[in-house]
Amino acid sequence: MQSLEIFTLRHVLDRSAELFADQPALSAVGGTPVTYSEFKEQVETLSGLLIEQGIAPGDRVALLAENSPNWGIAFFAITTMGAVAVPILPEFHPDAVHHIIRHSESKAVFVSEKLFSKVEDGHYDETPVFLLMETFRPVELGTSRDLVREFKAAGLREFRRLKEKAMRLAQMEPAEVKEDDVASLIYTSGTTGHSKGVVLLHRNIVFDADAVKSIVQVGPGDRLLSILPLSHTYECTLGLVLPVLNGAHIHYMDKPPTARALIPAMGKVRPTCMLSVPLVIEKIYKSAILPKLTGSFFKRLLYGIAPVRKKLNAVAGKKLLETFGGKLRIFCIGGASLAPDVEQFLREAAFPYAIGYGLTETSPLVAGSGPAHTRFTSTGWPLIGVEVRIDAPDPATGEGEILVKGPNVMREYYKAPEITKNTFTEDGWFRTGDLGKFDADGYLYIKGRLKNVIVGPSGENIYPEEIEAVIQQSPYVLETLVYRHEGKLAARIHLDYARLDEEYGSLPAAKMAKKTDDLLEEIRTAANQQVASFARLHKVFEQTEPFEKTPTHKIKRYLYVEQQ
Repeated sequence: MQSLEIFTLRHVLDRSAELFADQPALSAVGGTPVTYSEFKEQVETLSGLLIEQGIAPGDRVALLAENSPNWGIAFFAITTMGAVAVPILPEFHPDAVHHIIRHSESKAVFVSEKLFSKVEDGHYDETPVFLLMETFRPVELGTSRDLVREFKAAGLREFRRLKEKAMRLAQMEPAEVKEDDVASLIYTSGTTGHSKGVVLLHRNIVFDADAVKSIVQVGPGDRLLSILPLSHTYECTLGLVLPVLNGAHIHYMDKPPTARALIPAMGKVRPTCMLSVPLVIEKIYKSAILPKLTGSFFKRLLYGIAPVRKKLNAVAGKKLLETFGGKLRIFCIGGASLAPDVEQFLREAAFPYAIGYGLTETSPLVAGSGPAHTRFTSTGWPLIGVEVRIDAPDPATGEGEILVKGPNVMREYYKAPEITKNTFTEDGWFRTGDLGKFDADGYLYIKGRLKNVIVGPSGENIYPEEIEAVIQQSPYVLETLVYRHEGKLAARIHLDYARLDEEYGSLPAAKMAKKTDDLLEEIRTAANQQVASFARLHKVFEQTEPFEKTPTHKIKRYLYVEQQ
């Protein structure tokens, strides 16, 4: 395949439409696919419609919608005409949506029928043009929901009628798009609670998508099933731009990826590649696999014998691959740390997982490894062309803050020069805020967030993420958070209540409460036997509700520990 010469999304579109013209590009699960030549045609038509609405190169255009082929068409239409895409996560509160539209000064907003209510009551300095994502048709604020639904039902028929009208504008000499032009402005919803606008250039996104070829190979004939929000950099760069660059076929679900919807979708698509966050595979392991392997005292006894466990995991792995459609060869995991016990299962099950590490600010991937080269608890090695170093490493452990430099690193935080300045070293390295170390073979290991480190009684560095990984080895723990409480270490633990109900649901309420308290204490004792003396838990608290999380399913720690 010819190498990439120009790192712009315009070049990606033109190149793929030429190389893979008749190959399927995007489709809904079970729907008729849009070929690469049709994809380019629809992108250019929509660019013409945006020009007709007064959108010019450099203008910001927001995207607030669920995943669909139209999301990808809109993203490429915006960026290939020289405008700036502003993806907004569907989970954001309406107030956050209004703030992003105002702060970015978006002149147009693609919004789905389902999310239209999130933009209706906003106070905008200058009201943007709103376009319904399902039809690409302008829709006024105040339009009744019934009429919005009618517009949605019109589907692409309406878009095709508008095509001729837009063609004369689309036929105009397209704006020149350069590698250093801004392609996307992405507002993060990090675990710190402060949303910042990350400015990504065409070079950032396209370089990152292209550089992945040193880790995994994706190309014509590959089928991806999209389950993560396209408005997050992880899915947008690696789940949209990367497969489009390489001629793969992306399938989108028309409903949230719950187990009930996901299993039949995987059966239809039979994906060869998927992108996921750890929570997805961890839930499958804890709720569907582990109970079958350890459902009785005798089974638990057998599972505790390493050779037997490996054989049982190998059998479970084959069944798991069948559940995923039987053709899966790459299951990419990123966005948060993977629980060690789950990774051990994946390795012993011969499940083809790939691992990666990155941030929105790095477009996102920094390091990774494909299924054949993963190393237990490591996130792989840096992408070719990306420099990674450990700042002021501890002489004893080699651990320090991870710094990154390369074509994938953002230009700045939007309208935040001071924050931007503090995020880069004087010689231009991006401070990730993550702690890590390298092994002798160049594999990178993530230890945790710098701001999460707890200093022990004698000055020891305690990484709460490591203790959390130990706690989560219990089959009764779904998620946990370790923090300092009254000067000592404590943990909040959210239990698997469905499993508890199944095993002990017949107990009276008082005895059930006692059983829960005893279980929490057993978990604390077991964890303390596996950690250093200075990292032992003093108390554990039951977290009855799931923790509030970011879009990549990292717990928003500041909501629970900021006051401590």
